[in-house]
Amino acid sequence: MKLYCDPVSTTSRPVMLFIAETGLPVELVHVDLMNGEAASPAFLAVNPNGCVPFLVDGDFALGESSAILKYLADVADSPAYSADLKARARVNAAMDWFYTNFYQAFVLMAVYPNFGIPRGLGAAVAQGLAAYGEEHAHRWLQVLDRDMLGSGRYVCGDAITLADYVGSAFVTLGEAVDFDISAYPNIRAWVARMKARPCWDAVHAGFYGVLSALRSQARVTA
Repeated sequence: MKLYCDPVSTTSRPVMLFIAETGLPVELVHVDLMNGEAASPAFLAVNPNGCVPFLVDGDFALGESSAILKYLADVADSPAYSADLKARARVNAAMDWFYTNFYQAFVLMAVYPNFGIPRGLGAAVAQGLAAYGEEHAHRWLQVLDRDMLGSGRYVCGDAITLADYVGSAFVTLGEAVDFDISAYPNIRAWVARMKARPCWDAVHAGFYGVLSALRSQARVTA
């Protein structure tokens, strides 16, 4: 199997962490988003959407990180995606919540506009989106802290599930803009648990390397 991915990508990192922890024999193929490789003819021939992550398993190809995680969890027979109908439905609901409500307010609005994503945003539009996102992201952070993490160590209870791989990647993206989560003790404890996992540092080395470079550049510019 091959996973086309970029360790800087918010949607690649959950899949990469899951692969590392399960030890699945998946070859990671780096698609450098910052250098435009996702739009290259070579990658578009693999995935016409030009998005990562993208999984190729023989003659089977699959996009969308949520679907990829579920597929790989079934391949690995992982307890992180329970075979129990109700438990699995709860994980599905939490993953959908992260990919919709949380992603829209926190990732797309509160964080990405600070880096000119999507490209072509004017400064005023970017600042407006970031301000709107920061204001409205707190609604979802409160739900995550109080209602989802308030009754267990992980998003869906006391055991890690696929929802934790997704959610932790999204929340830690806020570190790129020093998003303040000090008001959310359950989130902070959960993030600390995820960061303490044996494969976290290796998988996220590229992500934190880029953050370090961006911060150094900001200091020089200032």
